[in-house]
Amino acid sequence: MHNFEYAKARSVDGAIQLSTPDSRYLSGGIDLLGEMKEYIVSPKRVIDLKTIPDLDRIDKSTEIWKLGANVRIAEIAGNDQLRATLPGLAEAAVEVGSPQIRNVATLGGNLAQHSRCWYYRQRDLRCLKRGGNTCYALEGENKYHSLFSGNPCISPVVSNLAVILAALDAKVIVRRGEQEVTLTIPELYANAWDNPLAHNSLRPADLIVRVEVATAKNRSAYLQVSEKGDFDWALVSCAAAGQKTGSQWTQVAVFLGAVAPIPYAVDSTLLESSGLTSDSIASIAEDLASKATPLTHNGYKLPIAQALVRRCLARITV
Repeated sequence: MHNFEYAKARSVDGAIQLSTPDSRYLSGGIDLLGEMKEYIVSPKRVIDLKTIPDLDRIDKSTEIWKLGANVRIAEIAGNDQLRATLPGLAEAAVEVGSPQIRNVATLGGNLAQHSRCWYYRQRDLRCLKRGGNTCYALEGENKYHSLFSGNPCISPVVSNLAVILAALDAKVIVRRGEQEVTLTIPELYANAWDNPLAHNSLRPADLIVRVEVATAKNRSAYLQVSEKGDFDWALVSCAAAGQKTGSQWTQVAVFLGAVAPIPYAVDSTLLESSGLTSDSIASIAEDLASKATPLTHNGYKLPIAQALVRRCLARITV
């Protein structure tokens, strides 16, 4: 990697002040250091966030969980109270990497990570996402790529936590200059849908400060299918969440991961109007086929996505 300045931020204000168009934030560092070693990015300054107080706090003093951006994935996976309240979030955290990675990787880093597409990660190629003219995956090896996309780049979002947090209607608090802005998970990734250069909607100096998750949705689940049983990226992931009061369902949401450049919302009027019967769940899953665009090597993802939608919805209705 190229030489760079290293700076430790002591506060969120300090991190913002240290930030320049040529700098990058560092917390767990798993994604950033990999890109730097491959010369995909070469920041002139790396700003270490690990020394900022309170960014590693989990606060459940109200009906809203407040998870600092530096909270390690292992803490989310191992928090018994969180698992009881938001089981889907804990399930998603358990699926992130290996135990060693979960002990280092952070919530903010998981949400902000960049594409895993091997054409993007190949130092000798300049693909569409890196400012070139071609998405090589479209006509090349697209086994792990998107079924749904609003632009010619078919690199999918791979964050486990983004998928379940979208289903839980989580809010992401981002420091943007002197202001804090609140983004939903769909807003956090919206730019990636139609802009091939974007991984998310964050601006260069934006800093994720925390994620807030209300406990109103009392049912949630996360499932994924991977090639290996452990320590592997999801081929397809799925999260479902909703509020059940008696026999009534409200605020039901289902999102898919690893099939689109954004956490993909499964949109159906049946999610609440039908009461989530076995027939309606089957119909919701079946409707995905009409919206997907399978490519040469990734058509297998569609039946997996349909199966995960059925299973996730079945799990929250138990």
